[in-house]
Amino acid sequence: MAPRTAPAATEVEESHSMPGLQFNQPLSWRAGKPIAVADLLRRLQALSKEMQGMDQEQIERDSFTKVAKELVNPNLLTHKDKGVKALTACCLVDILRLCAPDAPFTGQQLRDIFNLIITQILPALADPSHAYNHQHIYVLNSLAVVKSIILLAELPNADTPITNVFKICFDVLASPAKISEGEGLHRTVESDMTAMLVCLVDETQALPSDAVDIIVAQFLRTDPKAVSGTSGRNKKNGIVDEKQSTLVLRQLPPAYNMAKYICNACSENMARYFGQYFNDIVIDASQTSTHKVPSKNKKRHSDGVDDSDDDHSGGPNEEGISDLRKVHGLLRELWRACPGVLRNVIPQLEAELSAENMQLRLLATETFGDIIAGIGAAGPPPPPNMDPAAYPSDALADPSENTTSLNLVTKPSSPQSFPSTHPQAYANYLGRRLDKSALVRAAWTTGIGRILTTSAGGAGLSQQEEDRLIADLGRTLGDSDDKVRIAAVRVVSNFSFRDVVHKLGRSGGVDEPGSVLATLAERVKDLKQPVRAEAMPVLARIWGVAVGEISAGNEQVCALLKGIPSKILNTHYTNDLEVMALLDHIFFEQLLPLNYPPIKARNPKMTNGSSQGAKESQGGTTDPDKIRTERILLLIRDLDERAKKVFYINQSRAPKLAPYVTAFLERCEEYNGGVMDQNEAQIKAHLTKLIQTFAGRFANPQQASADLWKFAKMHDRRSYQLIRFCMKPDTDYRTIVKAIRELTKRIVEIAPSTTASNSLVETLTSLLYQISLVVYNKSHVPAIMEYARTDDRSLAAAALELLRQISSRTPEVLKAHVQAICKTLQDEAPTAKKANDAGAVDNLKACASFASKYPKEIPQDPKFRQAMTSFALHGFPAEAAKYAVSVIWAASEKKEMLVRDLVQQCLKGFQYGGEGFLSRLAALSQLMLLAPHEIGQDSTDAIMDAAIKQILTQVREPSKKAADAYEWSSSIDTEALAKIWALKILVNRIRSYDDTESLPAVAAPVYELLSELIKQQGEVSPARDTPPSHKSRLRLLAARLYLKLCTHKPHDALLSASAFNNLAVVAQDSVREVRAGFLQRLKKYLHHQKLSQRFYTIPFLFAFEPSDQVRSDVTTWIKSRAAIFSNSRTQQTGSTSKVNTVMESVIARLISLLAHHPDFANEAEDLIDLSRYIIFYLQNVATVDNLSLIYHIAQRVKACRDAITSTPAPDAPPTEADDRLYHLSDLAQITIRKYEDTHNWTIQTLPGKVRLPSSLFSEIKSHSEAQRIAEHNYLPEDVEAGVEHLLKATLRASRPGHGKKRKSEGDSEGREAKKAKPLPVRKAAGAATTKEKKAAPKKTAMKTKTPTKTKKTTEPKEPDSGERRRSGRAKPVEKNYMERDSEEDDEEMYMDAAADEEPGTDSAADAQADKSDIETEDTNEEVPTHQAHGKAKGDEGVDEESDKEVEKETEPEEEEEKEPAPKPTPTSRSKRKPTTSPPLKIKSRPARSRPKATRSKTSTRAKAKQMPPDDDDDDDDDDELSDPPDSE
Repeated sequence: MAPRTAPAATEVEESHSMPGLQFNQPLSWRAGKPIAVADLLRRLQALSKEMQGMDQEQIERDSFTKVAKELVNPNLLTHKDKGVKALTACCLVDILRLCAPDAPFTGQQLRDIFNLIITQILPALADPSHAYNHQHIYVLNSLAVVKSIILLAELPNADTPITNVFKICFDVLASPAKISEGEGLHRTVESDMTAMLVCLVDETQALPSDAVDIIVAQFLRTDPKAVSGTSGRNKKNGIVDEKQSTLVLRQLPPAYNMAKYICNACSENMARYFGQYFNDIVIDASQTSTHKVPSKNKKRHSDGVDDSDDDHSGGPNEEGISDLRKVHGLLRELWRACPGVLRNVIPQLEAELSAENMQLRLLATETFGDIIAGIGAAGPPPPPNMDPAAYPSDALADPSENTTSLNLVTKPSSPQSFPSTHPQAYANYLGRRLDKSALVRAAWTTGIGRILTTSAGGAGLSQQEEDRLIADLGRTLGDSDDKVRIAAVRVVSNFSFRDVVHKLGRSGGVDEPGSVLATLAERVKDLKQPVRAEAMPVLARIWGVAVGEISAGNEQVCALLKGIPSKILNTHYTNDLEVMALLDHIFFEQLLPLNYPPIKARNPKMTNGSSQGAKESQGGTTDPDKIRTERILLLIRDLDERAKKVFYINQSRAPKLAPYVTAFLERCEEYNGGVMDQNEAQIKAHLTKLIQTFAGRFANPQQASADLWKFAKMHDRRSYQLIRFCMKPDTDYRTIVKAIRELTKRIVEIAPSTTASNSLVETLTSLLYQISLVVYNKSHVPAIMEYARTDDRSLAAAALELLRQISSRTPEVLKAHVQAICKTLQDEAPTAKKANDAGAVDNLKACASFASKYPKEIPQDPKFRQAMTSFALHGFPAEAAKYAVSVIWAASEKKEMLVRDLVQQCLKGFQYGGEGFLSRLAALSQLMLLAPHEIGQDSTDAIMDAAIKQILTQVREPSKKAADAYEWSSSIDTEALAKIWALKILVNRIRSYDDTESLPAVAAPVYELLSELIKQQGEVSPARDTPPSHKSRLRLLAARLYLKLCTHKPHDALLSASAFNNLAVVAQDSVREVRAGFLQRLKKYLHHQKLSQRFYTIPFLFAFEPSDQVRSDVTTWIKSRAAIFSNSRTQQTGSTSKVNTVMESVIARLISLLAHHPDFANEAEDLIDLSRYIIFYLQNVATVDNLSLIYHIAQRVKACRDAITSTPAPDAPPTEADDRLYHLSDLAQITIRKYEDTHNWTIQTLPGKVRLPSSLFSEIKSHSEAQRIAEHNYLPEDVEAGVEHLLKATLRASRPGHGKKRKSEGDSEGREAKKAKPLPVRKAAGAATTKEKKAAPKKTAMKTKTPTKTKKTTEPKEPDSGERRRSGRAKPVEKNYMERDSEEDDEEMYMDAAADEEPGTDSAADAQADKSDIETEDTNEEVPTHQAHGKAKGDEGVDEESDKEVEKETEPEEEEEKEPAPKPTPTSRSKRKPTTSPPLKIKSRPARSRPKATRSKTSTRAKAKQMPPDDDDDDDDDDELSDPPDSE
């Protein structure tokens, strides 16, 4: 028996050896006999302590049965004492730990246990100061570590308690309710809760939807909107963490981190839950609509044409869209936190990209863009700080510029590369670029911009993919819809400086067509004002930030961005007042900010430490004036010629407007806020006129007028004084800036309302920008002179140019510095052995300009006079001598003696090639203009003899080319310069001749010489061996001198009609530089109203201009002048003055000019070709209001005879010239009729008749002959159809956007624009031999043809044909240069109905000048056709006082000198070739042989110098010494 019992005895012994629970005190009680709380707490503490030390594997589980039963007694679970409940929970979780996996509790008991934990223990964790917080933490830790929380999931109907667990846990982490000061949650609470919830997610077969909602809601804690508006979320998700009240978070919220960890740890389960969650939201949203939801598998194929933004078919209503927007915002944050849970959602989101409903596509597109960019619910990061006024400017190599914000919720972050993880969805997203909805395309644009700026949320993009996105961004900048373009511009504004250079710069700079930056630059001229308003500040801000690198000479940045100011300033040529107002703001707030640099001038009394307000790494100085001057010079240096003219025109507004602003302020003071003692009506009338004048300079003149009246009624004298400070030349820069700021502040304080103050501030600010001497400021002059002297940073040329402008426009600014300039000139005076410094010419010009206004300020000491004499004799270049003479004449007291001495020194030993002979010629030229009487007759004869015999008639280097060779050279040699100065001597002599009676005899030889130079294409040598490059320059100079002479009425009367016709043909010279130079001078004089009205005819000869730019310049300038005259005509309504019909009367002169044009022929195809001149005229002048008058004048020509060639007997038959007039009159009438039909206008019958200029037309005395001519149609049969076809094609080609469609997505994907068929081209005579064969028969087609139509080529076999053409053109040349005054002729061109009005002696242009309060600046650049016509017809936005119309010449007497231009290609001379053509084919007819103009691009940089704008000044002809002005 022992073997059997022994083991039994051993087993029993082992069983009793396992320790059991030693606690044996009662924990329950009978009703009415409760255990004292203190005793109960002590017992529970003992029990808890004992069980905490036990191990699950070394205890007797049965020993816990009794305790377990007592612990779940309701007396303990529902005890009112918190300590009892806390200790009870500790004991219960220990029992669950020790008895696992079999809990000694029933299902109901477990439910009661978890109810205690969920309702009492877990919420108490939010209060770290709780007395039993340690016990609470212990319970949580046990549930998490032992995973006894799983028992909750196994209970039936456990969804509610599980949901409560999630809710309470997130609430505890989100917002501790009673946290004591300085005390937070225990470090283990977050981790234990996270582990507990992860366990629940893993072990629960189906997580309750409410629990999923709670997890999802945590990701919205980074959304500022959700944080600020917590009322709706508190009901479900508990109290929002107070940390979320600030947007700058240094760490993510604990609740957010816990939800993120749960999703990443249980990605498989959560992916399923989130997929269902998203699907439920979509279904719920779709059920809010009465429309049928489209199938998700149905793809839509946008063609990019139909911009339908209101397509809501089959989509949710507003409430549903709101819900969808919230869930889509959630998806953004889920991708940042746990992208794995979206594996089932991405396909659903991708299906939305192809939904028929636009709003669904929009939401999906926005969401995909932010997901790929790693942008969460908090939105994108703040845009980079690109402050154009910062100093030093951002450095490209400075990594601090691109530092990321410390706000973690807005920091882009993408844990995975979306293109790699979901390639199909990414490809479908990229396809939204072609969506038919502009809103979707705009959202897509915003998305790719964020992807580029964030490098796909930090995941990175391949080089190829990044380049593709950049190219797509460039396409969206040219989208057909303005909403997309605005979105694209805003995208670029979010790029940092480094990204602009390194990313956007990869496609090219602003001057490289097709690049992103170039397309952005085009948007500043966008037809839509909102696009311009967005694009211009962005582009200017980029340059403002880049100015530091540009100054440092960074080649990459310079190549990309230095052209930005030119692009911005060129918007001036749009002639849009809104653009001009915006341009002023951009200029003074972005390009040259008034507060730049944000440092004060160094006070020498301050210590070194206190004076270091900015780094000295940029520019090496802290002198704000020098820093600012450097920026100004950098801007000027990199401007193209067109932009440079705008820059100087804008700066010249201040001195021009100053007198009128001064008058306005004086009238305001007299107005006295509306309280006047006397002259009330007169004061109000004057003030009204001034306010109307200024209001016309604004895009909204009514608002501007109202604002100026408010200002007048405010009657704030301090404001008057502040405005005067801004205009005074002696005000320094800092004072001007302070005055502008103080005035703005005062207006805000005084104005009755915020709206009124804002409007008034805007109006006054725009006006102040126009009148303030900000750039032409005395504070900048020392720095300008220093840069001109040292050429630091290659800014000398810009500094000298700016100094010239200041001296010409506001010489008063130089008062404080003129002595320094004179001292410099005195030290740099040249001698026979020492040349002067190159910059001396600019200093001389500045000194001469100043001396003309302030002669007493110029030094009078002998040393300075001797220095000026040295410049006059030895100055180089020769212009230096000219300016030196002007200084001597203006500032010297003994003028006569000094002039005679200087003339003797110039003539002494003069010979070609001698020492300083060019300087002497220049000095003599200026002396002939300024001091003709002081020179004396003997010296005058000697000067004329030297100019003619030694210079003009001599050819020292005969040409070895053909006699008819004619070309342009980029350089000019000494002989050509000498002839130019010699010719000026001859012209200046008659310019200064004051005896009007003997003037014709004195001027006749000079006029004949100029006429021969024009007719013979610059040839002056009888041997016809003048170098071809000399001839082109001499012809241009002769034409310009003709114009200059005609600016004086006595000289204009000497230019006969035939000589005028010869002069006009210079507009069709074969050399582009000659045409452009002639046009520039012509526009300048016409703008300043120095030429008679007949000169308005010449610009219309540019109808066949082959250069697009020159043609555009002419078109814009004509439209501008026509609009101004139209406005003047409107203002004259009701007055006694004659009606202003300047541009309308040109049609008669144009017909006469074409009748004597060398290319005239009266065959059908030739007449159709000539109709292009009429069409060109109508396009730029005709309106619905004046077409009847134009038609009447053209009709009236047929009732006259030609008065230029001869004066036949009254009964003589019509001559060839008459026949030409009648052909052209009929041609003009039929063209006007077709133009009327095309525009659906109506020509009205005018009362009375029009008188034509008697110098061009004479009356037909015979009534029968006049009747016969009027009834006879001189046009061939097929002319009418040809003119109609040509007119339609021309108008179609001139429409805005024709041939220049914006490259939208649809355009780039196969939607090609219809191309206009070519218009008839005036081909060269020698261009095709087949055309030459047809020339001979054309000669005998009509008797009116002359041998002048014989073709001429550049080949030697027809050397004399050009002579025949020229002789035919100018055969009636006579020695008598007198003709009837052109202005008298123009005065006859008004209706007989107005004949009884008082005749005036002023021309219409002069009358317009009298009406104008402010001098205008005419533009000659691009204007949208629709805009120009609108202004011409309605006069809206046309302001005769406005300088919005920029003249190609920036100064009244300024000379532009150009950079060398490439030589033209010598081909046969042709009539002007248009840029586009209709499908009508017209044979080329014989044309005079001439080299074909080449499209060379030259600049107008000033090299030769100018004199002050003086009526007797000759300086505006000095640009013949260099390349003539070019229109690019």
